[in-house]
Amino acid sequence: MMKENIAFTAPHKTATEAGMSILRQGGTATEAMVAAAATISVVYPHMNSIGGDGFWLIDNPGSEAPIAIDACGAACQNLSVYQGLSAIPERGGLSAITQAGTISGWQAALNADAHAKLPLSEILAPAIAAARTGFEVTTSLQTASNKLFAVAERNNAFKSLYEPRAAALKQGEHFTNVALASTFEHLAQHGLSSFYQGELAASFAADLAASGSPITLADINATQAQVVKPLKAQLQGVDCYNLPAPTQGIHSLLILSIVDRLRNHASEDIDWLHLIVEATKQSFHLRPQLWADPKAVTDLYHQVLEEPAISELANNISMAKAEAWPFNAAPGDTVWLAARDQRGQMVSFIQSIYWEFGAGVVMKDGGFTWNNRGISFSLDSAATNCLAANKKPAHTLNPAFARYHDGRRLAYGTMGGEGQPQTQAKVFTDYTWRNRSIAEAVAAPRWLLGRTWGDTSTNLKVEQALAANLGTELDRLKHKWQSVDDNNEMMGHAGAILDSETELAAASDPRSDGVALVESVANR
Repeated sequence: MMKENIAFTAPHKTATEAGMSILRQGGTATEAMVAAAATISVVYPHMNSIGGDGFWLIDNPGSEAPIAIDACGAACQNLSVYQGLSAIPERGGLSAITQAGTISGWQAALNADAHAKLPLSEILAPAIAAARTGFEVTTSLQTASNKLFAVAERNNAFKSLYEPRAAALKQGEHFTNVALASTFEHLAQHGLSSFYQGELAASFAADLAASGSPITLADINATQAQVVKPLKAQLQGVDCYNLPAPTQGIHSLLILSIVDRLRNHASEDIDWLHLIVEATKQSFHLRPQLWADPKAVTDLYHQVLEEPAISELANNISMAKAEAWPFNAAPGDTVWLAARDQRGQMVSFIQSIYWEFGAGVVMKDGGFTWNNRGISFSLDSAATNCLAANKKPAHTLNPAFARYHDGRRLAYGTMGGEGQPQTQAKVFTDYTWRNRSIAEAVAAPRWLLGRTWGDTSTNLKVEQALAANLGTELDRLKHKWQSVDDNNEMMGHAGAILDSETELAAASDPRSDGVALVESVANR
């Protein structure tokens, strides 16, 4: 039997420590996740913020299925400003279209946890300390700061906070965010709902209006997370779970279902790469029908994880030749985290503002940026994902969880926009079917199909270590590919926690600034 009984993984070490500090004092995985989610919004502000969205899978031992929480903000009510536009602006106030749902998701998760008893003051203490005393700017934050420095639409509050010397942040600098510390102190005193009601909410509405955003105080007041039924895919020997629409969860599970159907045809590295890439293509062909608000998706959404549809898609794949592909991936910056507490509760959680620094619009009294998730809407009224009031946008976020029939449980996920389903499939495949440890599965060289930040190419990007071994085979299979640097951030920040009767293990991606910790604490 294993001695370790708590674990946490996050793409920034400060967030991992925040989560572990709660677990060490007997807190639940849910409480630890709220602590880490708040903290990572401080130290990785380019990847996520409390002005964005979040999604949860909470697995309690003996439960029928994990609890799924959708904390996706919907579009605001008055969208008249977009009439006549040919495209939604990517930055600035007009890109801030949807509510900020993540904190409502924190509250929903705590409400759903019968063992959650810690006061908010303790849960939010690590985030408050990180914001008030400051932290060291990472290379990842510097890169994003450089990119936003060239964006004209960022507001004055953004410039004041993130460009205090009229220059982008630099790696190694000490950065503090007193306004964000004060926001968390306010939430600790008045409750998480005070983000959406009262003086804080009114200040956010005023900042958004000044930036040109159509979001009103009434929209902010109406923000509410939902407990939803998780999606489930039944593979051989394992049940896989993810979030339903509007997330990419359907694609993550469909890719795995197709790979499961054809995995007997794979033995070498090139076979597995080819199979996952081709399964990704088959799934993404269906995006116009599957990827939208749950009330807007077509009937196919409810059939595609069933046997007939999976067989049909699998039959479309040739193991001898790659399908031509024009896929344009949407960029996205995100954080994925996981926890396991001493009672056995596990959490797979993801939080994002979409592009780095979201809309580039900072709340001057709040100390955080608002998301630009709404730019994923289409202005084509005939599209499934068309922009409409109170509608949720097609969402890249999707935390993953697996229950093996032998009792093992795996929380796994990644950042990376539309690369998330691909990376999830690679990590899951390496661990489940290729007998690699979760650390090996997370760290191994990866690939990404489609366009990335600032790039118009739609080809397959392959990390150098893998490309050096498989380049000739990729050519033989007619893949259009290019080599990219190893440990490339475009491949996402993956992570995993594995729980079994004999082992508790956690992994963090070497492509991130994170750490994974596993420890033993006395049961309380």
